[in-house]
Amino acid sequence: MVSETDPFNPQDMSLQPPALTPDYRSSRLRAPSHKLLSLEQGPGELTGPTFGHDVIGPNDNDLIINYAAPGSAAIGEQIMVHGHLLDENARPVPQALLEFWQANAGGRYRHKKDGYLAPLDPNFGGCGRTLTDENGYFSFRTVRPGPYPWPNGGNDWRPAHIHFSCFGQGWAQRLITQMYFEGDPHIPLCPIVQTIADPKAIDRLTARLDMAHTVPMGFRAFRFDIVLRGRASTLFENKLEGN
Repeated sequence: MVSETDPFNPQDMSLQPPALTPDYRSSRLRAPSHKLLSLEQGPGELTGPTFGHDVIGPNDNDLIINYAAPGSAAIGEQIMVHGHLLDENARPVPQALLEFWQANAGGRYRHKKDGYLAPLDPNFGGCGRTLTDENGYFSFRTVRPGPYPWPNGGNDWRPAHIHFSCFGQGWAQRLITQMYFEGDPHIPLCPIVQTIADPKAIDRLTARLDMAHTVPMGFRAFRFDIVLRGRASTLFENKLEGN
């Protein structure tokens, strides 16, 4: 963790995976073929809008019940994910809107284009949101997502993961990343994860089992701190555009 006395840390762009990584087949079509342009930001991108801070529902941070029928719950291993949103000097970022989305316990998204054979869970919507408190702390309950296959190579599977979106004060400050789970054997096999050359950067995307916050006979806890910048920063998928 970066201390407040450390000097400003410039971004290390070498941590970012190259846009074209042939083993990640989709990058062959998505990688830019021309030099990127930097567009000037205007008031709309720099100052607003802020997103939904006044419409957070009481169950928005509980994916086990926020989509379920009354008296029902999502199927799967129940977990709690928690951590802090920090700036590069380890200072908490309060009142930040975090959104998260994921596949269900079988590895299927509630998306009409998801053709995986795993069944949909009628009581699981797969998305939620919350605000960080004055200490930059956040937490939410969910079910542990399942791994799923994807049409890349002959037998590629995505590790179990949860997507995070961190909103700042405007559209230009939105950052998106993924959280993996400690010990998942699919992490070193996934062509998307392996576009990241630095093992330490992958490690910062991996949540740790946290027995101190695990509830006996209830749910396991996983800790995932998000650092916005600096040498300990979390790798963001859209950092080139968003930060």
